[in-house]
Amino acid sequence: MKKINGIGLTKDGIDLYSKDDFLGMQKAGKLAAQILDEIGEFVYPGQSTAEIDRIIENKVSKIGAKSATIGYKGYRHASCISINHVVCHGIPSEKKLKDGDILNIDVTLIYKGWYGDTSRMFVAGNLARKAERLIQVTHDALFKGIDVVRPGITFGDIGHAIQEFVEKNRMSVVRDFCGHGLGRVFHAPPNVLHYGRPGIGARLEEGMFFTIEPMVNLGRPETKLLSDGWTAVTRDKTLSAQFEHSVGVTNDGCEIFTLSPRNRFHPTY
Repeated sequence: MKKINGIGLTKDGIDLYSKDDFLGMQKAGKLAAQILDEIGEFVYPGQSTAEIDRIIENKVSKIGAKSATIGYKGYRHASCISINHVVCHGIPSEKKLKDGDILNIDVTLIYKGWYGDTSRMFVAGNLARKAERLIQVTHDALFKGIDVVRPGITFGDIGHAIQEFVEKNRMSVVRDFCGHGLGRVFHAPPNVLHYGRPGIGARLEEGMFFTIEPMVNLGRPETKLLSDGWTAVTRDKTLSAQFEHSVGVTNDGCEIFTLSPRNRFHPTY
């Protein structure tokens, strides 16, 4: 077994990390989650997503961390903020939030060489019933995926658990984007699909680190990329939502590195 970023590398090219490495991910993940805990008070009608991003960038700097996204493939912001029918990678701007807007805020930071990556939904003002249901289904779908994580299952088992739950609720799972390995790098194998068949794909082993981050649409799953090269939107212009956690596979399950210190992961709890 080769050593690449962690203590070893599986036959599928996935890094394996040690128990000591879990400590680094715990700290990075907690800091990223802490920033999202603190940013909620700045999400309201009339606020710009550019100002939210400036606050995030300042908070990342104050805790002694570094933004993983500033400079990544030319990206210039400390967060991605995706509003309403934007599926992911929304670019912060001076456009003001409106009452009833739902938005995903995605933050990745680097702390002492470890990557903390998480996103969650926020609401500006009053929440419409259909948006509330979408947020709830997406939140629960993430945890359906996390609940099956343990050594010996496959990545197809994770995707199947998410897809089955979402489609039972008459919504759709985005196919064009997926979760990913991370640790001492931002993106690494495996690709963590949020749909699939049981028993398909690489088998999980203790020491794997990766994100699970399902994007769920009220309408069809198809997306399109805007001319800025980043922003992905629903092709049918229906609402989309996303939640993301970073996890590490343990000997009998998994550890979530990005749990909310203030229990604010769900916007209405």
